[in-house]
Amino acid sequence: MIEISAPPARILAKERLIPGQTSKLVIDAPHIARKARPGNFVILRIAPEGERIPLTIADTDPEAGTVTIVYLVLGKTTAALEQLGEGDTILDLCGPLGKETHIEKVGTVICVGGGTGIAAMHHIAKGHHMAGNRVVAIVGARSENLLLFCDELESFCPELEICTDDGSCGHKGFVTDILQKRLEEDSEIGEVVAVGPVPMMAAVARVAKPFNVKTTVSLNSIMVDGIGMCGACRVTVGGETKFACVDGPEFDGLQVDFNELNKRLTAFKPQEAISYEEWKKSHGQ
Repeated sequence: MIEISAPPARILAKERLIPGQTSKLVIDAPHIARKARPGNFVILRIAPEGERIPLTIADTDPEAGTVTIVYLVLGKTTAALEQLGEGDTILDLCGPLGKETHIEKVGTVICVGGGTGIAAMHHIAKGHHMAGNRVVAIVGARSENLLLFCDELESFCPELEICTDDGSCGHKGFVTDILQKRLEEDSEIGEVVAVGPVPMMAAVARVAKPFNVKTTVSLNSIMVDGIGMCGACRVTVGGETKFACVDGPEFDGLQVDFNELNKRLTAFKPQEAISYEEWKKSHGQ
């Protein structure tokens, strides 16, 4: 299942979706593109001394041999990644990792995305569409200028619902407002999929639970090796310990301990902040 693109993976195209914050890379990685499925992720390393970070695959083109990833500039490694451009190479790109999304024909699937999670949700929504499901996409951001992948989703989703905190586009409010309404109106929803910030995924699970509808979430826990060896990405699902890298990253959202997940994600924030500040100083930022 796992392939490593070698020599170093070349960046074929770069688009700054939100300047200074979020970018999209199209990477030449034919071995990964051929085998990647919705829900899979990659782990990359930029330099020999660099850390390894996981990023969910936003799209693939097996014929062109490309993998698309979207990242938020949040710390030292993503800031270094942001300095790369078209023609540059990524030292290591490992994948596809994790279990692919379980997709079957269930009728209507509501796919909910928030922030950069919209890009990862896009690949899953596309998979459901290709399986013959009717995909309703609900996406949310703080404001219109922070929305992602709306054009791509509109190309195959018969309905795209947009939510913004400030009301600059679509519904003023949260994605769960629209989700609640849709679940109340349609008792035949086959599945709800949510990808985004932990609070958003937890809220989606709370809204969906009374309707007894299958709810799938993609967890972004901290990872080190990504192949089940280190245990850093452990999460609790249904009272059992799971590893997001090999048992997931997708799990039953109604069974996930989101409080624990949030605590684990913030465990190294002080160290991450120090590392990022040192990097910025060394790069004159």
